[in-house]
Amino acid sequence: MPPCAEVADTPDTEEVSAHNVEQNDVERNDIELNRRQFLTVSGVLTAGIATGLPRVAAAQQPSPSAPQMFPLSLSINKQVHRLTVDTRTTLLDLLRENLELTGSKKGCDHGQCGACTVLLNGRRVNSCLTLAVAAQGSEVTTIEGLGDALHLSPVQKAFLEHDGFQCGYCTPGQICSATALLEEGKHGNLSRISFETGKTEHPELTDNEIRERMSGNICRCGAYPNIVAAVRSLTGMGGAA
Repeated sequence: MPPCAEVADTPDTEEVSAHNVEQNDVERNDIELNRRQFLTVSGVLTAGIATGLPRVAAAQQPSPSAPQMFPLSLSINKQVHRLTVDTRTTLLDLLRENLELTGSKKGCDHGQCGACTVLLNGRRVNSCLTLAVAAQGSEVTTIEGLGDALHLSPVQKAFLEHDGFQCGYCTPGQICSATALLEEGKHGNLSRISFETGKTEHPELTDNEIRERMSGNICRCGAYPNIVAAVRSLTGMGGAA
């Protein structure tokens, strides 16, 4: 066979070298890619072991679903309202934002100041801690339902006569609370003071009893003496006791 034919069948040394380099680069890239994938998967699994796989799965879930709406029917100040509300809506927000009954005030929004006090079936509650759906079928009474400028309730008149307010922000809650307090007294409901004094049979609404029973309503202006005097004037006891 001619020498030229043999040379043609034999790969050139430089071509072989270039091919080997190219092949090595491909293999190296495959190894690097696999290494990165391994590190990524290992990191996720390590995080899952450290924090709990359910948490990792939860973190990958989409944003919270749309709010759950609920048909609601309740009577507010003797007027029936039928609405559809977010199940997370508080009674306070329903009154203020949906029905524009802004007499009930949002103070702390944590049930500590009493500015949002309303009556639920005659019982005082913090409306900022009460879900609107929990009031389904109930009778809600707000400060607007106790009286108006021309027809004040006895408690509203007493607060005016005894100057039981200053800035007035807490006054709606104070008046609602005092209204319920008087009814509780008529039914012989007890307080901590009742047990301390031993008067557990229809205790009289003394100043100490009134202070204890109104302690859930904070007045940042400090009108407490006049508030106590206003409530006391409605108990038939007259002066301090």
